[in-house]
Amino acid sequence: MSMGGLILISALSMGIIGAVLAIFLAFADSKFKVVDDPRIEALAGILPNTNCGGCGYPGCRMLAEALAKGDAPPNSCVAGGSAVAKGLAAYLGVDASGHKRKLAVVLCRGGNIEARRQARYTGDLSCTAANLTGAEKVCSYSCLGYGECVEACKFGAMAMNGNGLPVVFYDKCVGCGACARACPRNIIEMHDEDHKLFVYCRSKDKGAVAKKACDVSCIACGLCVKDCSVSGGIVVKDNLATVNYDLAPQNAESTGRCPTKCILFDVESGSTKQNFTATLARRAG
Repeated sequence: MSMGGLILISALSMGIIGAVLAIFLAFADSKFKVVDDPRIEALAGILPNTNCGGCGYPGCRMLAEALAKGDAPPNSCVAGGSAVAKGLAAYLGVDASGHKRKLAVVLCRGGNIEARRQARYTGDLSCTAANLTGAEKVCSYSCLGYGECVEACKFGAMAMNGNGLPVVFYDKCVGCGACARACPRNIIEMHDEDHKLFVYCRSKDKGAVAKKACDVSCIACGLCVKDCSVSGGIVVKDNLATVNYDLAPQNAESTGRCPTKCILFDVESGSTKQNFTATLARRAG
């Protein structure tokens, strides 16, 4: 066969192969093409797009996709609160009831004044780094005081006060949980806004040891347990009083006889704003 014939056959073969592949790709494209749900863009437009992660998804776009699939309820967006929940529910044609605002609660009051110190920490001034060495305070459960939670908050809802403790500005807190995730000692917890009774201590040391380490520690005396009108409302476990929010009345009945005043009722709403404002004033000065 002549050279020209070979070239012609090769060209025809390549053309046929190309055509077959083109047909296959066109078929595959039509068969496996992922069509975006047009509702995703609409839902993403309703969300605040803060990408705070409080909903459990990496970002608002991923939450919008989950909402469109029915994998997430309309009240998933903690940053958007009830207004966004209602908007999402209205768009999806579902019920938005049951939304409860979440707030961050700092469960330690052992600041520079109350807590004893065992050393001077000179390493990297972050809570994560300090936690590896034990940092300065005797209590190994206490707030480290280097403000990693404040840095994690994207909404300006936290600041360090003059006593070396983080405070939450509840007018700004959206309940995203970024501060709680940033705390290496799990001192910050997210609670329903109707929770008002808290044990502001995380120490699991025995009473005598805890009291020597901090003036406001829980010493597991059990008085709050006895004073709670509902059995099981407050229990002592691992040397620490714990509130059972399914049972405990949200009032001050259990707080009166606490010798260290570590269990308190509804103190954050008034004092936190003052502490926060005072902290900002000190910084400005």
